[in-house]
Amino acid sequence: MYSFANDYSEGAHPKILEQIVKTNLEQTGVYFSDEYCSSAETLIKKACGKPKAKVHFFMGGTQANATIISSALRSFQGVYSSALGHINTHEAGAIEYGGHKILTLPDEDGKLTAQQIEFSHQLYLNDPKKEHWVQPKMVYISQPTELGTLYSKQELTALATVCRKYDLFLFLDGARLGYALTSPNNDVSLEDIADLCDVFYIGGTKCGLLFGEAAVIVSPLLQADFHTIMKQHGAVLAKGRLLGLQFETLFTNNLYEQICSYGIKQALRIKNAFQAKGISFYTNSFTNQQFPILTNEQYHILKQKYVMGVWEELPNNRLAIRFCTSWATKESEVSALLADIATL
Repeated sequence: MYSFANDYSEGAHPKILEQIVKTNLEQTGVYFSDEYCSSAETLIKKACGKPKAKVHFFMGGTQANATIISSALRSFQGVYSSALGHINTHEAGAIEYGGHKILTLPDEDGKLTAQQIEFSHQLYLNDPKKEHWVQPKMVYISQPTELGTLYSKQELTALATVCRKYDLFLFLDGARLGYALTSPNNDVSLEDIADLCDVFYIGGTKCGLLFGEAAVIVSPLLQADFHTIMKQHGAVLAKGRLLGLQFETLFTNNLYEQICSYGIKQALRIKNAFQAKGISFYTNSFTNQQFPILTNEQYHILKQKYVMGVWEELPNNRLAIRFCTSWATKESEVSALLADIATL
């Protein structure tokens, strides 16, 4: 069976592996003090338009989220997040384990709004006993969201404005950022994100790397001692050059854009096929995650040949199913899926 369950089942893009093999026996500095990490940081800062930003490399998303949030918040502070936010659903309580409460808010298609933050923070500020509560200090969002939806530039700007009004850090989880930046419905650039967010990270694990996320710390308030905080979290890799080398390759000759746009192309082929059959969607995603609503019968037919994720059980024996594509999804397997969708 072919899997559409996630976007990180395969290894790495061949160009990444070529560079790892080519440089395998080189001796370099350790703990990110090597030339590849330095080069990758330069390329990323140039792409973001932020020469004064600091770039730090992590093995995975949960590690990055936990370290960034822990470094930004004092012991009595918490972080606003959609109830669907990855830190609230798929990270085994890592943020709470680090001592910081997640302040969940209802979402609209996986997104938070500036109006929500304004309302919620005003409630906190106007509470005469607010010193007894967890103090909100950060807003966590992801681009794309867990539902594959996108923040527009207008929405992201509004969030940044309210965060600055109340001195809240804005943190963007970019585990799938490449699939957002290359979506045909996207109007937010990497430079926009760097202008509007205090900290964000560029995901590599789901976008062609063996492993790795690159945190971009824009706010000077969050830059000091960050490497030491990473060390406390077990996030300083001795062979850090393996992360730097991968990101250097990813940000050379537009590889990041090329491979992620391919994943989007395959996802939209799947979307169009379901739409042609009159099948509705749980949400209107233009990224690499698609959520058609299938009957139990339709799901079990496709389940014979494909691995998919059951996102939610719905009334009337229907299921919201997640199909996920990536840089490595085989075009021939998508074509086979389209043929099977046509027979439903």
